[in-house]
Amino acid sequence: MAKTVSYAVRDGSITGAMRRILRELLEKALVDAVLVPMELPSRENVVQSVVTQPAILDAANPLAPVLPVNTASIVSKITRLAPSEKKLAVVARPCELRALVELVKLKQASLRNIVLIGMDCFGTYSVTDYKQFAKENQNTGDAFVRICKAGEADSRLREACQICEYPYPLVSDITVGLIGRDFDTEIGLLANTAVGEQLLDGLGLPEAKDDGRQAAIEEMVAARVKRRDEVFAQTIAETKGLERLISVFAPCIGCHNCRDMCPICYCRECVFDSDTFAFEADKYFGWSCKKGALRVPTDTLLFHLTRLNHMDTSCVGCGLCQAACPNNVPVFRIFRLVGSRVQPLFGYVPGRSIDDPLPLTTFKEAEFEKVGFE
Repeated sequence: MAKTVSYAVRDGSITGAMRRILRELLEKALVDAVLVPMELPSRENVVQSVVTQPAILDAANPLAPVLPVNTASIVSKITRLAPSEKKLAVVARPCELRALVELVKLKQASLRNIVLIGMDCFGTYSVTDYKQFAKENQNTGDAFVRICKAGEADSRLREACQICEYPYPLVSDITVGLIGRDFDTEIGLLANTAVGEQLLDGLGLPEAKDDGRQAAIEEMVAARVKRRDEVFAQTIAETKGLERLISVFAPCIGCHNCRDMCPICYCRECVFDSDTFAFEADKYFGWSCKKGALRVPTDTLLFHLTRLNHMDTSCVGCGLCQAACPNNVPVFRIFRLVGSRVQPLFGYVPGRSIDDPLPLTTFKEAEFEKVGFE
């Protein structure tokens, strides 16, 4: 069982407590740097930043309910070529941590000298909705957490968050336990690894009693699974059959934003950016003559189906693909639905454990004796 300690909340500010925790980690040289969302001067968004000076953490806002980029992609950029000997604490949400685990398995990131600080997550808004939320609330992190605690989270939550079955970290050295906790006076910190215990010991914090977190998590997950099943049923109805699927993807303009924002799309060179899909003008005229008309850009459905085939086993459902689409193509819904069918076939939960082998890297003789879905 994870070791749990208590950290005092002063003046009712959970964000303030989080900032103090991160400052103490730096001041006591328990870590050399912290990767954490920092509030922009305009307060309209946050940006991931590597912080080495404790005083700068006064602008940290890890609880801000917005996800402009998946932190796993940032860690990949930092560690893929050559991990540092410096110790970096990474503050991230559950979907970000799961994506990072998948990237490590795909050899696109390293956890060497990385300390994972995972947070219980009530969800996030789109960048546009967060901008409005920031205008309405001075301290966005505290305001949002308290709204969720009161059971008043509104429909502005991103759909990916509304149907997420993992609002708690599956993999982390330290978990910031918020779900089910009366955090007016304290928050819980759970050490899940020896590294996590060492850090909490270094902070010198008192042990905490069981706070009913597990029961609260189960209640939250049950509500999200119910909503998930409703979304899946609607998505199946809207995409069943080739004609409907083509219609759903018809607004795609081939911008590839969904690919660029996806933390799991890791290929250094994408075939859809290569000469394979570069054609002479006569090709376009020829295809147009055969059909009477040619949709341009071409091969948009092939792009999505190829991408889906590449990463459905590792999709963590962060939803940034759909958030990045300028034409509101329901990319997330379709990818999440397919992932929910494919992953159980392998008994695989992406990001559950660094020790779980990637499905397509292993062979089991008795696998897929029955093919197809009920």
